[in-house]
Amino acid sequence: MAMGKRKDSGQSVLFVAATGVQRSPAHPFYEKLNEVLAANSFDAFVEERCARFYHDSLGRPSLAPGAYFRCLFLGYFEGMDSERGIAWRLADSLSVRRFVGIALDEIAPDHSTISRTRRKIDHETHQEVFTFVLKIVAAHGLIDGQTVGVDSTTLEANAAMKSIIRKDTKETYEQFLTRLAKESGIETPTRDDLAKIDKKRKNKASNDDWMNPHDPDAKITKMKDGTTHLAHKAEHAVDMGENGCGAVLAVNLTPADQGDTQTLVQTIEQASENLQEVADDPRTQGTIPENFAAEVVGDKGYHSNQTMEDIKEMGARSYVSEPGRGQRDWEEKSEAQAAVYANRRRTKGERGKRLMRRRGEFLERSLAHLYETGGMRRLHLRGRENIHKRLLIHAGGFNLSLIMRQLIGKGTPRGLQGLCSYLFSTFSALLAVCRLCARHVAKTLKCSMPRELRYSAYVAS
Repeated sequence: MAMGKRKDSGQSVLFVAATGVQRSPAHPFYEKLNEVLAANSFDAFVEERCARFYHDSLGRPSLAPGAYFRCLFLGYFEGMDSERGIAWRLADSLSVRRFVGIALDEIAPDHSTISRTRRKIDHETHQEVFTFVLKIVAAHGLIDGQTVGVDSTTLEANAAMKSIIRKDTKETYEQFLTRLAKESGIETPTRDDLAKIDKKRKNKASNDDWMNPHDPDAKITKMKDGTTHLAHKAEHAVDMGENGCGAVLAVNLTPADQGDTQTLVQTIEQASENLQEVADDPRTQGTIPENFAAEVVGDKGYHSNQTMEDIKEMGARSYVSEPGRGQRDWEEKSEAQAAVYANRRRTKGERGKRLMRRRGEFLERSLAHLYETGGMRRLHLRGRENIHKRLLIHAGGFNLSLIMRQLIGKGTPRGLQGLCSYLFSTFSALLAVCRLCARHVAKTLKCSMPRELRYSAYVAS
């Protein structure tokens, strides 16, 4: 093989046929995904819902609603956390441009165009798009809806702890410590003095006293790695039915300082509303059972007397792990006792144990795909409603990946891109094993031959 040499580009070709443009290995994935969206009239749906946010004649042509929501889908499929990254990827990749619907002679939208479009389109419309994608998943028979699992995680906010201020006096943290030092008799406190005063204080980072002026919705909380940050809490309701595949039924964004027992009912109600819309749609009638959300599964963080009573009042059966609390006093708490004992009996049964195993499989998987490989663990937006818009479409991308996994075996373009190399390596390994077996068989047959035949075979070879 002759060595290739780099050539001077010189003058570029004036015209290039569209069929001659090179495409990446990820192109078949986005092409199939566009077929799924087109078969369900996705663009017509979002254009109808978003028409009121656009003027008929004034202003220059803006980003089309279908292109905007596809840009946010890319955040999940390409694992990008920021809209700047989405805009850069859109300008760089031909397969992504084709998926979004941007011609070769058109300029890709800037990140400011994407963010401005997100701010103009309200939260309710983003929720409708999430529900529309859920209906597509149900039409493919991937939603059971009878059993709903709930889990939550913290997302690091786009706000720094060093920027927090007092809610009452609007002092920064350093100004507050300096005032305490002067009140204690230190006229010119040093950094060591401030550190000593801060070390003796209790509840030094209370959300009742402190806030971030740039993102007031962010709350001070301890992350899973033990560090303290300003954060939001994302809570998922995931389909855990026997015939389901782990679709996200609802995404709830709550303050990070609220416990799981405070937000469970709200998330279950949102999942029930979404499932009701799926059941009422003529295209998806009969795809889910009438008794949807009949079972609620959660870990021990969701267990409390009030939670068990609330789930019972909703007409659902609870399968929530119970933490060890020792002997309890049930005086004048007969209703709570009945609900807790019924939950305890169900979780210890065979179905309860099976649901706990499925909880770890389906709930943890959705969180990992959305916030680890999906790139949303660290937020780049501010304001709870603003962030929730992005999360809803991000979760919609996850639900679309379940359909793609059913159709082509891979849920992301990166997985499809690695499929060819995986098949080639598997074929190479099988070929090597076949060669090894052939050599072993030939050696065995040669050793079992009489000496005269072995000499004849040697001469013939």
